[in-house]
Amino acid sequence: MDTQETIVMSVGGSLIVPNQIDTVFLKTLKEFIDTETANGRRFIIIAGGGKTARRYQDAAADVTDLTSDDLDWMGIHATRLNGHLLRTIFRDSAHRVMVTNPDDILDVPKEEKIIIASGYRPGCSTDLRAIQIAEKVGATKVINLSNIDYVYTDDPRKNPDAIKIEDISWADFRALIPSEWDPGLSAPFDPIAAKEAEGKNIEVAIINGARPDALNNYLQDKEFIGTKIS
Repeated sequence: MDTQETIVMSVGGSLIVPNQIDTVFLKTLKEFIDTETANGRRFIIIAGGGKTARRYQDAAADVTDLTSDDLDWMGIHATRLNGHLLRTIFRDSAHRVMVTNPDDILDVPKEEKIIIASGYRPGCSTDLRAIQIAEKVGATKVINLSNIDYVYTDDPRKNPDAIKIEDISWADFRALIPSEWDPGLSAPFDPIAAKEAEGKNIEVAIINGARPDALNNYLQDKEFIGTKIS
């Protein structure tokens, strides 16, 4: 049996490209991953699309009418561009081919310590790909790195009474978010992925990418700043 712990991590595009590409975040991420892989962990990192996706989607929508598929495909290609950025940053240590189809994760040699993945097909976000990959490699936890400290009961920017959530069940979490996927959806975790994670009994931790200490604490089963959904 493989004793090496595999961590599946979805890195939000809001961290990679909040407005311009965030090299401070990328340096912090690289340092963290390099340290953890030296300690024996293995990482599968799925890149999100971020502002890059939104800019292309908005520009195309200004010129012509778009279908959901059109919007999704631009988002998917943005995740692939961001994925290539990550793969290049980890060029000396990452598997040389970026994984787009989640099934292909099984073809990657076990000794590869860092694998970069991206979006695949329309109809969901990279959150679902993270859950599918986790299931295939037998990981029971997925880390969702985002630009928020916690999931709230409502949007705290619009509702001052929104309450932060530290621990929540999938059923309760799914009641907070829309039930359908939409290419422009801004939810802490994609509804399609949430349904899949609940069915597969996979835990998701939503952690702010600006807090490597929180990430470290979660990996060590300590209390952490973030939201655990299980």
